[in-house]
Amino acid sequence: MAEHLRLKKSNCRNCYKCIRHCPVKSIRFSAGQANIIGDECILCGHCFVVCPQGAKEIVDETEKVKVLLAGGTPVIASLAPSFIANYDGAGIESMRDALKKLGFYDVEETAIGATMVKREYDRMLMEENRDVLISSCCPSINLLIRKYFKSLLPYLADVATPMYAHCADIKRRIPDAKTVFIGPCVAKKDEGEMSEDVVDAVLTFEELTNWMQEEGVVPEKKSIPEEKSRARFFPTTGGIIKTMTCEARDYSYFAIDGVSNCIAALQDIAGGQVHKCFIEMSACPGSCIGGPVMEKYHPGPVRDYMMVASYAGTEDFDTPQPEISEMKYLYEPMDHDRNMPTEAQITAILHEMGKYQPEDELNCGSCGYDSCRDKAVAIFQGKADSSMCLPFLMEKAESFSDTIVKNTPNALIVVNDRLEVQQINESACRLMNIRRESDILGDQIVRILEPDVFKSALRSNRSIHNHMVYLAEYSCYVDQTVIPAENGRFVICIMRDVTDEMHERLRKEDISRETAEVADRVVDKQMRIVQEIASLLGETAAETKIALSKLKESIADE
Repeated sequence: MAEHLRLKKSNCRNCYKCIRHCPVKSIRFSAGQANIIGDECILCGHCFVVCPQGAKEIVDETEKVKVLLAGGTPVIASLAPSFIANYDGAGIESMRDALKKLGFYDVEETAIGATMVKREYDRMLMEENRDVLISSCCPSINLLIRKYFKSLLPYLADVATPMYAHCADIKRRIPDAKTVFIGPCVAKKDEGEMSEDVVDAVLTFEELTNWMQEEGVVPEKKSIPEEKSRARFFPTTGGIIKTMTCEARDYSYFAIDGVSNCIAALQDIAGGQVHKCFIEMSACPGSCIGGPVMEKYHPGPVRDYMMVASYAGTEDFDTPQPEISEMKYLYEPMDHDRNMPTEAQITAILHEMGKYQPEDELNCGSCGYDSCRDKAVAIFQGKADSSMCLPFLMEKAESFSDTIVKNTPNALIVVNDRLEVQQINESACRLMNIRRESDILGDQIVRILEPDVFKSALRSNRSIHNHMVYLAEYSCYVDQTVIPAENGRFVICIMRDVTDEMHERLRKEDISRETAEVADRVVDKQMRIVQEIASLLGETAAETKIALSKLKESIADE
């Protein structure tokens, strides 16, 4: 199977929404990215519809069709009957005019092929000894049965889809024509590829719309109902049965839409609980008018149904019925590798996710899987990992956080925007002589601390670091860091007891001061001694000078 639906990695945000909505869980999470597993996918397109980040994209075949149009041979579009709802009332004449402007030779309704298919269903029920007959119009349901309910393939009508029947009819009438199917379905791209001798390309309504916008082509909002167009009901739930004669005796006719409902019905059939009935199955809720390319942009099932119903006639298209052999289509089983773990392996994986008892298995579905055991199986198959378990991660984070909060030597206090204490750890209780946390929880912070720094952090929504405070009531010094959180709804205060450091600092300051005072006294004393010595030296020098002068005079007299 080629890749028709793929991941845009830059957009994937690890939300698991696609796996929650994937009916067959054909998605593998790796490095936080949701990768589609091709051989398990049934191309229902639900992941494309629900992805909030637009991380799933349908492979575009517009350029392929442009190449066909440039080839010189007539290219004829087979337009799915849901077009009347997707293009808000533009009938086949308007769509033919619009597509011819793009270069198409002609445009016909796929409902012509639907008429051929429903006639074959009626014939099979009347002429063949069938117990249960499942419609084969929906390619996603066909893939579902071929991959996951292989034992039920004998019940799947071995009849071509309306797309195949119509495109084959076009090529019988115009042998050198190229055919392009246009509709709301992703799975049709895969079916077209598997039927490349009949269907040359497949476009979604989105691809066609983008192309018309590029070329400035706008279909006219005009439709002309025709009586001979009953098969236009095909894209609605029960629409196939509505077009059939339903004359087979002893048969029940009913329609089922939505993959989960179809899976439940297939399980009942496999269990031998269903007999003698024709079942119309559609993967999309509401059938094709709820298709992935319509559902994402046209979420109006009632309006869409009314558009189809008002456009459909009461009689069949006037088209010849092909030979039975030309309507046959063999649906073969398709293998995919899904190794199943043993019970011991499942138990070991559950233990890794912190689930040791049945009551630990919450089955909350946040990971996308219906149960914790299903998740364990997916982990074994390499499609998931334990980090996708939200309760496990929350418990792990809370445990980790609690361990830090309880064992840190720093005092931690959390207050709300009303300055009420919401959380306090043991270190804070010891620091401020609080017997139990419950003694202060819910009370105003002013009971134990000055609130000014908390008010300042809330008002400015900015952190305050290294705010030194002396708590006289507790005879201690603390270094406060106050951090606003959750857009100012809470404030976290971290207090580091620096009393010993402060006492040591003060002691050193006292020593420094005392040393300076001693030094000053020593200097003063030394200066006094120097002054005294200088004074004594001065007196001695004067006396010596006088004595020497007298001696000189005495010598001179002689």
